[in-house]
Amino acid sequence: MAKKKLFTADYELHASIKMLYPYIQSASGLSEWFADDVKINNSDKTFTFVWDNDEHKAKMVAHRTNHFVRFEFLPEEPDDEKDPSYFELRLEFNEMTQSLFLKVTDYSDFDDQKELHDLWDSLVELLRKTVGG
Repeated sequence: MAKKKLFTADYELHASIKMLYPYIQSASGLSEWFADDVKINNSDKTFTFVWDNDEHKAKMVAHRTNHFVRFEFLPEEPDDEKDPSYFELRLEFNEMTQSLFLKVTDYSDFDDQKELHDLWDSLVELLRKTVGG
């Protein structure tokens, strides 16, 4: 069993919170930069994230409009029931510097932390290109 690790990173973005929020909480917004495709089942509000034809189902377990969203992956292994993987995307505005940051929290059994950091770097770079920030 792989032990889960917590990964966090902050990325400065040059866009408004109101413009960015739909990209971190809607299926259509997330599919533009985060995954190959994102679908939502409206009856049970389950998000299906598709990467390389692999589907991973998650629930939005917490959110606050224009602030943050947290997705918790549905268990794929028995160990996941007690300790589910999740990711959180938080928008934080620094009043002093007038800068907006995307704070990424990723709790998963992804082994290689450098590779995970590179992955998030490239995802956020894609988000920057998408929003022009």
